[in-house]
Amino acid sequence: MDGVEQTNESWRILIVEDDERLAELTREYLESNGLTVTVEGNGSVAVDRIREEQPDLVVLDLMLPGEDGLSICRRVRPAYNGPIIMLTARTDDLDQVLGLEMGADDYISKPVKPRVLLARIRAMLRRITDAAGAGGDDTSGEEPVRLQFNDLVVDRSMREAWLNDQSIDLTSAEFDLLWLLASNAGRVLSREEIFTALRGIEYDGQDRSIDVRVSRIRPKIGDDPIHPRRIKTVRSKGYLFVKEA
Repeated sequence: MDGVEQTNESWRILIVEDDERLAELTREYLESNGLTVTVEGNGSVAVDRIREEQPDLVVLDLMLPGEDGLSICRRVRPAYNGPIIMLTARTDDLDQVLGLEMGADDYISKPVKPRVLLARIRAMLRRITDAAGAGGDDTSGEEPVRLQFNDLVVDRSMREAWLNDQSIDLTSAEFDLLWLLASNAGRVLSREEIFTALRGIEYDGQDRSIDVRVSRIRPKIGDDPIHPRRIKTVRSKGYLFVKEA
């Protein structure tokens, strides 16, 4: 199909949505753009399907029969590291924050524009694909694939991080944010820069997803949530990853 990237052919998407018409329209649009899509309408079945099928990305509705999206997200996270995009009909910031805290990587408010959803899916999966192709020796002068800060190691090609040689449990979005901050160690990154780099859209000044993710990452990398030494909040400016914490 013209205009469809070859890498799309292997991308498998699971849509968890009980609105059959919306799910079918979304499936048709995504498949017409080269993705392989399956649909699940029952929340109580979705957990097992995500764990067993391990799709490349999950599009998860918040309100579902059987089990809601927040509970599904929380339950699958120990066994599923792929990106999860949460769909919500509400505009309440609390729902969005709770979704991120449960392990969602992004959220889109309904009604969902198919082009917007496709763009978000592609952006997330491209980051993973690009990282997977970034392995090899760091001899070219390009961006390194592994960074080490004393007892913390972050590897972009493996999309993993270790603290004191112990693997850190990070969601896809948390890893992307940690890598962005760590690869810019010593430089303050504004929320606008972070938001644009990670989500590909302009920051509206209200979104709290970056702050929520930073608060989740800090304890995982051994940082003090109250008095952080490694990822510092620079008032009215953004976040600073400290080289020698």
